[in-house]
Amino acid sequence: MQIVPTLNFGGNCREAIHMYEKAFGGQITCLITYREADDPQYNSLLKDDQRDYIYHSELLIGEQRIIMSDHVDIEFKTCYSNFLTIMCDVKEDVQRAYDIMKDGSKTIYPMEATPYSSCRVVFVDKFGIRWGIMTEQTER
Repeated sequence: MQIVPTLNFGGNCREAIHMYEKAFGGQITCLITYREADDPQYNSLLKDDQRDYIYHSELLIGEQRIIMSDHVDIEFKTCYSNFLTIMCDVKEDVQRAYDIMKDGSKTIYPMEATPYSSCRVVFVDKFGIRWGIMTEQTER
């Protein structure tokens, strides 16, 4: 078995997956629109502008796969209780990723050293996804 984190968006999944790909040096391995999927379960729910929303996508960060999609059948809301933590080798990687993602974000914990990390930042990005980006160690 595998646990695969899944992120849902309200129409801006395409923009988000490209930003995360850049921030974390990831690789988009799948990107399917509702139009391409032609899923009868959703076709009647779609407005014209939603046909190019993302039905299913996958981003590989290191060896970890993340599934992402736009939802058209439920209202999208920001969730503060769940978030993804990205572990980086060095603080420069934390800073680089945060610099790419910080526009339009809301900082929860500013970038700083903690007893368990030489560099940690926690924020909600402009898409409403909460992230923790940090180093695992304190010596770097």
